[in-house]
Amino acid sequence: MKIITVGEMLVEVMRKDVNSPLDQPGEFVGPFPSGAPAIFIDAVAKLGISSEIIGGTGDDEFGDCLNNRLEKDGVSLSGVKVDEKLSTGVAFVSYFADGSRKFLYHMGNSAAGVISKEDIDESYFEEADLLHINGSSLAMSKQMRRACYEGVEMAKEKGLDVSFDPNLRTELLGVEKTREICSPVLDSCELFIPGADELRGITGASTEKEAVESVLKKGAEVVAVKDGRAGCKIYSQNQTFQADAFDVEEVDPTGAGDAFSAAIAVGWLEEMDLEDLSLFANAVGGRAVTGKGPMEGLPDRKQVQGMIE
Repeated sequence: MKIITVGEMLVEVMRKDVNSPLDQPGEFVGPFPSGAPAIFIDAVAKLGISSEIIGGTGDDEFGDCLNNRLEKDGVSLSGVKVDEKLSTGVAFVSYFADGSRKFLYHMGNSAAGVISKEDIDESYFEEADLLHINGSSLAMSKQMRRACYEGVEMAKEKGLDVSFDPNLRTELLGVEKTREICSPVLDSCELFIPGADELRGITGASTEKEAVESVLKKGAEVVAVKDGRAGCKIYSQNQTFQADAFDVEEVDPTGAGDAFSAAIAVGWLEEMDLEDLSLFANAVGGRAVTGKGPMEGLPDRKQVQGMIE
């Protein structure tokens, strides 16, 4: 089996202390490899599945930090463009005691956005089984959005499944714009993996039940709704299963949703039933929050099995 993704690659630099706002002098730690698609595909590789990312970094130390980590964990970098003129994308992050986070992105003129429609070569899809798309990639730029749409079209032509994590806040882009950019992927995916707080906004439904039904009618086979500490609900045409979150000590929540999505994609390809799929995804997502840095807590199969047993 092989899973591929298209999207932004960056590093994350975070405040060392909680409640340290970004407009004040203070200490940082990092860089940590990051970017929703990169976290997702690294989680896939850690779970033992062949994986590849199509993205871009700068020819600099931050790019080395990111690419070396992905390569070490088993991700193929044959689809990664290393740009000699643009620097690697960076996100600065501050955490607060109420659980909120503040992100300041240096992405607009970075190598994170160098991928275009023309870079989506059909050779990447020849031996792949599933393509994953993140909403953050759709929102990054028109160029990246077109690359993602091209990937989805090519995936359907080649018979791949598509998974979609919208990973967007409707309050930032606006409801109509969010629905507009998500629609081409939402209408084509087999796996839809939204957060509980974004499901209704993206679908326009008034209840979770109506939202899920509308997505399943479009052709999705599984809707996996992630809800943080409340666990998850997974829906198919004929079945629903709810699973509580695992009791873990949270160190850094960034990337937990991407890890959850990776587990859903892997479990789907391995034909897990909904009960096993929900436990598997909750374990992977739960374990992901236990390390400081978006990829530092990502588990391997043995660690996941230890949590489930």
